[in-house]
Amino acid sequence: MEAGFQTPFLDIFKHGGVDREIRLMAARGDLGLRAEEQRSLLELLTGDPDPEIARIADAALQAEPMEPATADAPPGELEPAKEAKEAKEEGEEEEGEKKKGSSMEKIAALNPGQRLALAMRGTREERSILIRDSNKIVSTAVLSSPKVTQSEVEAIAKMGNVSEDILRIIGNTRAWVKSYAVVAALTKNSKTPVAVSMHLLSRLHEADLKRLASDRNVPDALRIAARQKIAPK
Repeated sequence: MEAGFQTPFLDIFKHGGVDREIRLMAARGDLGLRAEEQRSLLELLTGDPDPEIARIADAALQAEPMEPATADAPPGELEPAKEAKEAKEEGEEEEGEKKKGSSMEKIAALNPGQRLALAMRGTREERSILIRDSNKIVSTAVLSSPKVTQSEVEAIAKMGNVSEDILRIIGNTRAWVKSYAVVAALTKNSKTPVAVSMHLLSRLHEADLKRLASDRNVPDALRIAARQKIAPK
């Protein structure tokens, strides 16, 4: 990744309105972002209207280069071996969480800043809850987590209870739509914005086009377009 790259998570900070506590956490490096995303965020925060946040961000940039929180690869492009290792580790973590009590109850007791940090650093089970958080910056943070895997993204793409913004981000992220499973999941999901589904339609295999053409749960425009794709020339 190049310095100054764009992500939906960074865009939220650029548009303003992020709570001071969260901006302060970001300046201190408490969110667990990938190295390049953290660097770009610090560059943005050096111009923060809060002098303390601007000072902390500037000091962090002047310090020695930051170590990446994990493999510094684009979201969804973790190596298969690393993905399997993380899935195994997270499975063990989730077993431990079950002994401590409900993850839902744990998350409900957290403030937005704590939920944001958990979205970056938590277990797969916790991310599956936080991806549906009503706070946009928290749900978007899940997709910026260095721990999120391609298989998780596929599962999220199938969810009917996530926001359209989340599905739009997935559909517009080249690394994730390289996966046919993600493409198929997005087009079948009635919550996916029509513009995203229509863009992905040409990627579908004929069998999936036929299923989509008769699926009354998807928007009419998408169903009609699928029929046109399979109609005899």
